[in-house]
Amino acid sequence: MEEKSLNWRDKLHEIIYEADTPAGRLFDIVLLFAILASIILVMLESVDSFDKKHHTFLYISEWIITILFSIEYILRIISINKPTKYIFSFYGIIDFLSTVPMYFTFFFVGSHSSLIALRALRLLRVFRILKVSRYIGESNQLIKALNASKAKIGVFLYFVLIICIILGSIMYFIEGAENGFTSIPRSIYWSIVTLTTVGYGDIAPQTALGQFIASITVIIGYAIIAIPTGIVSSEMTKKKVDLNTQSCSNCSYEGHKDDAEFCYHCGTKLN
Repeated sequence: MEEKSLNWRDKLHEIIYEADTPAGRLFDIVLLFAILASIILVMLESVDSFDKKHHTFLYISEWIITILFSIEYILRIISINKPTKYIFSFYGIIDFLSTVPMYFTFFFVGSHSSLIALRALRLLRVFRILKVSRYIGESNQLIKALNASKAKIGVFLYFVLIICIILGSIMYFIEGAENGFTSIPRSIYWSIVTLTTVGYGDIAPQTALGQFIASITVIIGYAIIAIPTGIVSSEMTKKKVDLNTQSCSNCSYEGHKDDAEFCYHCGTKLN
């Protein structure tokens, strides 16, 4: 009896947490389409004319998807030995936040202030789009590469911040308040907008020297765009090893090599 229970639980874990099997792939595809459908429903619901015309359809459809995600959330909890590892993980929190808003509709009714709060809670359903990355295998490689290169990216951002402060301070003294550079913080805002090549146009240098520095700033901005891309690409090349989607049934840790027999995180034997 104990062996049957374990086999059933392991099979459920394999379907929900892994995508190397036909059942696992089917589960991921169904959930992916459900997430995308839910995001479309949220967008359509924000269009007042469409919501007034098809409110009942949107409401029923959202409840169907919410129930589906609720079942998925419960199955994920019962299919691992340490449920708290999933509940308090990034995806666990996202799953919870993207599911509960519809249930709050039972409590927020009857007053104008409650309806305002309800509209804010309904926005939490947009978090479902973050669930999409779970079903895209390459996203795990990207997340690992970003995590491995966070120190380099941090140093790079610190360097960019220094450049923005220096350029903003220079432009404040060159242009002055008469040309819109009323303070150093506002000038730093201009340097950030210019360095990122966004250029809102709400502040613009008027003097020849200021325009020359602005031109240099834009060129620097184009040059630094490639730096974070190179950092992450380098890490992704290093991380390009034979990994599968197998997830530990004990701690739900992912990213094991194809020939791994035990979990790298907790040591539990993999299925």
